[in-house]
Amino acid sequence: MNNLKERIESAWEDRGLLIQTEVRDAICEVIDQLDQGLLRVASKEKGEWVTHEWIKKAVILYFPIRKMELIETGPFQFYDKIPLKTNFDRLGVRVVPHAIARYGAFLAEGVILMPSYVNIGAYIDSGTMVDTWATVGSCAQIGKHCHLSGGVGIGGVLEPVQASPVIIEDHCFLGSRSIVVEGVHVGSEAVLGANVVLTGSTKIIDVSGEQTVEYKGYVPPRSVVIPGTVPKTFPAGIYQVPCALIIGRRKPSTDLKTSLNQALREFDVPV
Repeated sequence: MNNLKERIESAWEDRGLLIQTEVRDAICEVIDQLDQGLLRVASKEKGEWVTHEWIKKAVILYFPIRKMELIETGPFQFYDKIPLKTNFDRLGVRVVPHAIARYGAFLAEGVILMPSYVNIGAYIDSGTMVDTWATVGSCAQIGKHCHLSGGVGIGGVLEPVQASPVIIEDHCFLGSRSIVVEGVHVGSEAVLGANVVLTGSTKIIDVSGEQTVEYKGYVPPRSVVIPGTVPKTFPAGIYQVPCALIIGRRKPSTDLKTSLNQALREFDVPV
């Protein structure tokens, strides 16, 4: 592993090394291990999420060493540098037409892809459903038994390489058309209502207690989140700008699978 890392780091500093066979092989080996889930762009170590920059560098370097090629499947044609992921039956992954996952994305056993898109470097753990027209961007990390509802957008993060990817921990429910980008971290068992938008600068305000608590880039575990607005002063006057409101917590007494939907309904929030 250290040998792979050294070759990736050297090629990152000197792109002229990309002509060397051993360097190209090292890049391809990293992508293959990402595809199998043996490596991942971010991992939890001693309770903290750590981003492995050198693996993101390998993903970026994979593009210049690949040639554009025609990809044909039935009546469909694609023209790209990255092949499509295959062998879903062997992986135990259900893929509904017209779902697409790129090679270099990991899909664990039991993942379900409705017509959706998963980009290179992404990691989706077991039992998660990616619903219709949802997208999972480059290097995003999705936990076990999550539900990404229709039209959910999970942003990809490749550059800058030091930037953390989007992280959705286990047992999360993301409502229709919600968007999570710019390395936002959503804690386990959290529930996002429909149309919640979380960016790196979005104010995430906990209004469930007597005093507000504000977060940025992080949703605490078990939070129930809905779209909201806050006033902001501009030269032309005071206007409402988007924010996200934590209105409560999922009840520990509720079964995990049913509470994904029930948690929103308990707070009278649309899914």
